[in-house]
Amino acid sequence: MNIAGTISKFNRKPKFVQLIFVDVNGVPKGMEVPISRLEEAVETGIAFDGSSIPGFQGIEDSDLVFKADPDTYVEVPWDNVARVYGYIYKDNKPYPADPRGVLKNVLDELAKDGFKVYIGPEPEFYFFKKNGTWELEIPDFGGYFDILTLDRAREIRREIAEYMPAFGLTPEVLHHEVGKAQHEIDFRYDEALKTADNIVSFKYIVKAVAEMHGLYATFMPKPIYEMPGNGMHVHISLWKDGENIFKGEEGLSETALHFIGGILKHAKALTAVTNPTVNSYKRLVPGYEAPVYVSWGYRNRSVLIRVPAFWGNGARIEYRCPDPSANPYFAFAAIIKAGFDGIKHKIDPFAYVEENVYEMSEEKKAQLGIDILPSNLGEALEELEQDKVIKKALGGAYKNFIEYKRAEWEEYLDYLESKHLSKDTKRITEWELERYFFI
Repeated sequence: MNIAGTISKFNRKPKFVQLIFVDVNGVPKGMEVPISRLEEAVETGIAFDGSSIPGFQGIEDSDLVFKADPDTYVEVPWDNVARVYGYIYKDNKPYPADPRGVLKNVLDELAKDGFKVYIGPEPEFYFFKKNGTWELEIPDFGGYFDILTLDRAREIRREIAEYMPAFGLTPEVLHHEVGKAQHEIDFRYDEALKTADNIVSFKYIVKAVAEMHGLYATFMPKPIYEMPGNGMHVHISLWKDGENIFKGEEGLSETALHFIGGILKHAKALTAVTNPTVNSYKRLVPGYEAPVYVSWGYRNRSVLIRVPAFWGNGARIEYRCPDPSANPYFAFAAIIKAGFDGIKHKIDPFAYVEENVYEMSEEKKAQLGIDILPSNLGEALEELEQDKVIKKALGGAYKNFIEYKRAEWEEYLDYLESKHLSKDTKRITEWELERYFFI
């Protein structure tokens, strides 16, 4: 493959290229090779030792090969390096625990019937001052949609947005979030695989620009107790033959409603994938905007699935519980398979409500069939182990995922026991900060 034309979009030619994949946690991993080896990385791949990659553990996984996807090649504007995503192979076959490969398998299956899934994410993050301790210092005191604040956060948001197009992301809305020093930059929706790549790139850009300004950026779901958590609402639409098949004559189509029904049916197991950390369940608590009740509605922001007021080709659903600690490849694969299970079995959505669910009595929630999401990672993993559809969505990565996350939960329980703390504590522990702050 001749890829010379893709190189040197800027005034200088990168000397190295980063070969990027993600581990079980969605954290970018990879290696740098001279730019002269890029074509080799595309055609035959670059061998590496995967035995120490989280979620790839095992001596039997030590000999892996990374093959670059040339369509993902970009050049980093602030550095003399390029980046490219790709797929992982073992013994000349796709490696089953490769997260990007897991999502591709799901999408390839849908493509046989002409379906395309488009996803638009809303990842939130915090800025903190660097001080060498876990006493997190807030650099700004703005609130939701504040414009005039006595800080430089708005300038940093703009700088992030200016860099995004170089990575193939189109920024759409920049704003301050509810929490002090909390921010959101939404970017254009795209096909599911591209959007998953974009989330990984976006987190890289945000963290790099924060570093340039002497700050830390964190996508940790709940970095500070009694402050809003970081969510990542995802907007989903399904297309076929160039048409949005979620649109109905008035509101959503029957297909869209069945897709919602599938997600609601598998919601508990889905949280193990869309909210995969101990810290995720410190965000999923009543009293904040993060949803905890399995329900849906049209304008209701207290429900799990909201239908935004956009019709025609803008018709879509908003799944509100995911957070940015999720591995986007696994999360999208699981959400899509849950939705298609609803379509396949014509599952009608249940627990429709337009009232504030948090203010509803337990009796009324029971009457409406409103269930509640797992309260911790351990419960979520138990739900996952009983859900054949979501397990199948993870394919060959399921065993690695469940074993890794079980060990993570047990390690946390051991930590709590050593500190004489309850597993139901909603306080943010140092164990969580050390493990999740930089994800």
